[in-house]
Amino acid sequence: YELISGHRRKLAATIAGLETIPVLVREMTDEQAVIAMVDSNVQRENILPSEKAFAYKMKLEAIKRQAGRPKDNSVQVGQNFKGSVSRDLLAQNSKDSSVQIQRYIRLTELISQLLQMVDEKRIAFNPAVELSYLPKEQQELLLSAIEAEQTTPSLSPAQKLKALSADGKLDEAAILEVMQEQK
Repeated sequence: YELISGHRRKLAATIAGLETIPVLVREMTDEQAVIAMVDSNVQRENILPSEKAFAYKMKLEAIKRQAGRPKDNSVQVGQNFKGSVSRDLLAQNSKDSSVQIQRYIRLTELISQLLQMVDEKRIAFNPAVELSYLPKEQQELLLSAIEAEQTTPSLSPAQKLKALSADGKLDEAAILEVMQEQK
């Protein structure tokens, strides 16, 4: 048997000295287990943006695996659910919209240090999503600039950094220039 949810309850029961606790035993596929685990974790009151991002990503991948191979006339995996995209199915059982879920999943593209800054509320959610489009090397340069300038980009500078990157014009000097403009 594998514990899918209730890890904190199990720990509390163990600390309280209980030898048995009531459980529900269900037969599940790996994908169903991932979906159930994510659903129970995303409902937590104080969930970090990074936790939510990786939870949504895991659940989306599990939903896509459940969808199986696309039909001949289907463009993407995950569209065999009555014409819905997997992300839309995910949104049906969430307080977040399909677009917001996509934005959370984008956060998983951030390097760990920038993602930690999002969790610590040092970088706001919307700028973080924009920064997630930067290649890892540019994110590393940005991290150095953040440390040197002791400031993090707000939405407008983050959008500017993303645009410069897309145009192939983002280097260390350009990052510093954008970061210093903000001041």
